Amino acid sequence: MNFLEFAVWGAYLTCMGNYLGVVGLGDKISWFYAIQGIVSLFMPTLMGIVADKYIQPQRLLGLCHLLAGGFMLGCWGMGLEAGFGNELTDKTAFIALYTLSVAFFMPTIALANTTAFTILKSNGLDTVKDFPPIRVLGTVGFILTMWFVNCAVWEDGAFTMTLAGNAHKFQYTYMQFFVSGVLSIVLCLYCFLCLPQCKLDKKETNVSLAESLGLNAFRLFKTRQMALFFIFSALLGMCLQVTNGFAGPFLTSFKASSDPAIADSFAADNATLLTSISQISEALCILMIPFFLKRYGIKVVMLMSMFAWVFRFGFFGIGLPTMPGVIMFILSCIVYGVAFDFFNVSGGIFVDQVCEPSVKASAQGLFMMMTNGVGATIGTLAAGEIVNHFCQWENGYLIGDWTTSWYIFSAFALIVAVSFALVFHPEQSSSKS
Repeated sequence: MNFLEFAVWGAYLTCMGNYLGVVGLGDKISWFYAIQGIVSLFMPTLMGIVADKYIQPQRLLGLCHLLAGGFMLGCWGMGLEAGFGNELTDKTAFIALYTLSVAFFMPTIALANTTAFTILKSNGLDTVKDFPPIRVLGTVGFILTMWFVNCAVWEDGAFTMTLAGNAHKFQYTYMQFFVSGVLSIVLCLYCFLCLPQCKLDKKETNVSLAESLGLNAFRLFKTRQMALFFIFSALLGMCLQVTNGFAGPFLTSFKASSDPAIADSFAADNATLLTSISQISEALCILMIPFFLKRYGIKVVMLMSMFAWVFRFGFFGIGLPTMPGVIMFILSCIVYGVAFDFFNVSGGIFVDQVCEPSVKASAQGLFMMMTNGVGATIGTLAAGEIVNHFCQWENGYLIGDWTTSWYIFSAFALIVAVSFALVFHPEQSSSKS
């Protein structure tokens, strides 16, 4: 289940920007990634309420994937109708289909966790011990579909796999949406045919609508420590989708170079494959968090994440697709694991440590809303404005002053990190915990 859950996402998340540039939506890349943040503000909560009260979570997971996959196949159909390399005839309809697909996909991440925890507990297993190895398979699924979409080519009715540059690679075409949609349908069938039932718990007490929506967690803003934490969560969340949206177009833009060594380089031909190093690093860094938390404490670990974002963007700014510059790209992908995991995972641990049991679940939801909702949405749109100012689409490539763009993103992350170090001081009891 976890393998398929994230394989659906990996098929298009990091390579969609290349396709959007080809079909005349290159200036809207930031909006396509911001949509994920916008729907994350309310759809996971609404689907969570439905799963708590009305429909077993594994069934709702299947239904959401059925709808998400159906709408994603609609995007594929519109691309198929337009043909390879041609602009879409109805861009508004394409955006609408994509939005509906994402709206039903984003809640499935939480539903998959709920389903996994319920099944593990019903079989007497320890979620803390037994779930992480299962969850790692989700990252494996994400990586494998990235590799597949990067290398798969469909041309003249023939299917091949190659690392060489080709305009009909899945990462440049509508076929990435086909892969995602089909995998969603497969997971839907798996949910209904293979997963055991997750019976609903009938709660005796009445829960207010505010509590159901997690609004009671907003009272945490009354304390200076938690208010600062959530504010910085949103600020750091502004970095989350920047490279997902623009790393692919950036690396692929080198194919427009007049230097054959750069245009035909491995990095320029295989942007999705290269950026998959980020997900490999992410999987490995999860295992390092307990050691660093125990040795250095929550503030230092989160600062390591913030400065890792500085290097994530900075390495992109100084790198080149040929040796030795390509090493900078690889280093950027390696530090991504620290940048992403050390804040998202350790931040969740911090929330669990300092919040009262009655609001822990709501506080976790608030943490995710501030990072993946508010922060990611604002950050992605702002990044889009910066990139569109310094770069322009020409012949299917986003060309321009990428270096300045990456340095601006790096400077923002540095300001956030320094400010966090100066003003955020977790209580001693939380640090000891």
